[in-house]
Amino acid sequence: MNKEKTLVILKPDAIQRNLVGEIIKRFENRGLKAIGMKMVVATEDMVFAHYNKDDEWFIKKGEGVIRDMKAAGETPIKEAVEYGKDIIRGLAKYITAGPSIGIVYEGHRAVDVVLSMVGETEPVSVDVGTIRGDFGIDSYALCAVQGNRGLRNLIHASESPEEAYREIKLWFSENEIIKYNHILEKILYDVNLDGIME
Repeated sequence: MNKEKTLVILKPDAIQRNLVGEIIKRFENRGLKAIGMKMVVATEDMVFAHYNKDDEWFIKKGEGVIRDMKAAGETPIKEAVEYGKDIIRGLAKYITAGPSIGIVYEGHRAVDVVLSMVGETEPVSVDVGTIRGDFGIDSYALCAVQGNRGLRNLIHASESPEEAYREIKLWFSENEIIKYNHILEKILYDVNLDGIME
């Protein structure tokens, strides 16, 4: 149970705002072990693969966009599926605008621990004390007003162990994941605390 892995991506706004060290420090303080870390400029194809949405999702989201457009007196000019894809395209424009830092963390219930630290998706509606709550200021409303751009929420975190497994394989090759012992694991997980005393 202490070997669950999760993926964290520090998005371009986290890097541009010099929050990388502060965010990593929070994960280290919680006892998570980084077993992979790299800086990468994502491509649009990587973003679409990462979010892994199917046509059903695109159509459902696109139908919502069309409803909102009609309610605002606008005339849709595209099929629902294309409006749905525009959501991921907006995220891709944001995530590909500069470098991101991918980190694989390992630890007991790593997915849940990271999610509780990151907070909900929209920074302005999330609890203070979370990463997004403490450092994020963007909102879905502002994104909509500014042309349905991607929500700038600093960080991505896998939502389940299964999702983490899939996402890690997209961002990291096997040889980029380092297996090593960390002294912190002794104090957190060793039943007998062997080796602390001389």
